[in-house]
Amino acid sequence: MDIAETPTLVHTGAFAKFDRRLGRCVEAVAAVMVVAEAILLGWATTARYAFGAPLTWSDELATVLFVWLSMLGSVVALRRDGHMRLTAFIRGLSPVWRARVDALGLMLVCAVLSAMIMPTWEHVESRIISPTPVLEISEAWREGALIVGIALMLMTAIDKLIQNCTVAQIVGALAATAAAAFALHSAAPFLDGIGNYNLILFFLVLVAFCMVIGMPIALSFILATAAYLQFSTTIPVSIVPGRISEGMSHMVLLAVPMFVLLGALIEIAGLARAMISFLISLIGHLRGGLQYVLLGAMYLVSGISGAKAADMAAIAPALFPEMKKRGARDGDLVSLLNASAVMSETIPPSIVLITVGSVTGVSIAALFTGGLLPAVVGMACLAFVVWFQTRNEDMSKAERHGFGARLKLFAYAIPGLGLPIVIRTAVVEGVATATEVATIGVVYTILVGMLFYRCFDWRKVYGILVDTASLSGAILLVVGAATAMAWALTQSGFSQQLVTLMTAVPGGKVGFLLVSAFAFVVLGSVLEGVPAIVLFGPLLFPIARLMGVNEVHYAIIAVFSMGLGLFTPPFGVGFYLSCAIGRASPDDVIHNVWPHLAAMVVALLLIVFFPWISTGFL
Repeated sequence: MDIAETPTLVHTGAFAKFDRRLGRCVEAVAAVMVVAEAILLGWATTARYAFGAPLTWSDELATVLFVWLSMLGSVVALRRDGHMRLTAFIRGLSPVWRARVDALGLMLVCAVLSAMIMPTWEHVESRIISPTPVLEISEAWREGALIVGIALMLMTAIDKLIQNCTVAQIVGALAATAAAAFALHSAAPFLDGIGNYNLILFFLVLVAFCMVIGMPIALSFILATAAYLQFSTTIPVSIVPGRISEGMSHMVLLAVPMFVLLGALIEIAGLARAMISFLISLIGHLRGGLQYVLLGAMYLVSGISGAKAADMAAIAPALFPEMKKRGARDGDLVSLLNASAVMSETIPPSIVLITVGSVTGVSIAALFTGGLLPAVVGMACLAFVVWFQTRNEDMSKAERHGFGARLKLFAYAIPGLGLPIVIRTAVVEGVATATEVATIGVVYTILVGMLFYRCFDWRKVYGILVDTASLSGAILLVVGAATAMAWALTQSGFSQQLVTLMTAVPGGKVGFLLVSAFAFVVLGSVLEGVPAIVLFGPLLFPIARLMGVNEVHYAIIAVFSMGLGLFTPPFGVGFYLSCAIGRASPDDVIHNVWPHLAAMVVALLLIVFFPWISTGFL
């Protein structure tokens, strides 16, 4: 048998058994961290509002748990292939070349994680003697999560490499990685001498190459940042773990795992189904009625889970079967679902909006207020497309609900309808922080599912906790990695060069906004919303202020544009998520998606040219 066909290790035996046990252990601890975070935040919120005695130490302890949750969740995400990555290029490769490229991607993951072990250990050591302000415990308790997480991710990457790749693929990938490292080491004096032109090599060419071969975006950022510092500066690489920790430790980001958990609980508690049933009773008998229901349901549910896949998955299965009975084509249904996810990107409490507030300092309450009307504009544009496509729909067999049935369904849906309204109102009015409201929402959803809808399935809770940790880890590692990369770009002087370039754009403020919108569409298609905003938000938002652009208006343009890029084929990962959820082939859907995306382009232009849409209610 040829060596290229011989795996280095089969999936059975002591190694595979150890791997499975380690995976279960990491997942269990990550799930416990989610529960611990929820209990701590719930306890702190109760103490503050019910007893008027805030726990002064709760935020500090929550941050320590949060960093551990982020790193362990990143490990779970790596085991499950749950990290954000670009797959548009490798999807069409032949099986042989796909295996080779996957091996190279895994080898680069192993290389960057191996290279980060010692710098991270040095960073943790430097924090041992530094006490936290309130608890007065060593900061190493928090920073230790970094070294544990990186070590476990390295073990996971090596395991995937050994079990999924052949000897020949591993040797080839190792040789290519070693050759690239040697070339960079040999070129270090040259790279140091060409100034900021070396940024093109590290932050454009290297990042683009890593993403094209399907390497996780977060680890691509870390690899580029570490390579830049190592081969073209005198700054120690040990600065990178500190910047990653700083990026993940913002208190406002505590809302991320809580909203992810809340979104998953809404589905199993029955709230989403109750809301959809009520909307169907109101307008389901009209031409295009179910399409309008889909838009309304996405408006109500969206933003709570932090993952558009979860939002779409909660709505599509309840509507698509009946829509198909009425003659709707798969391509039109999935393209509408896809565009509705774009429309809803600015709806609070969006994880991307929370991230914007975290990295730019813009008020989250203002962002939540400013995001409501732009989504309505997007919904109106899509509603016009729906009206045009369904104007001849046969409604003779559509079920009509009487006033009594509608009233009964409304009463049944009140607990579900109340949740998104309460959440958005509480944060927008400043009654509670996003994190506190998310925690309250989790408790509310569990109680409503158990006592009112009586369909809360406790058997699914453990899986939900692990999924929450995985998705949160994937999001937050990107935030940390992009924070480190943005810091490196700022230290290089690139931010000043970017200011000069963007302020010279013809057309003044409007020209700057149009160029920014186009840039964020492109960034959203390859980076997704969170990494794009963390990486470029700190660079572009100061320019927007310098140009006299309202920061909330600019944030809404950025988020809407990135959503448009994320769900636009062929590169937008969100488009393929929509197809998977709608159980349709991308080749069939891609021909139908353009009218709906054109409506989103119109909505984006309206948001750009009419700032009042974003700022009128501030």
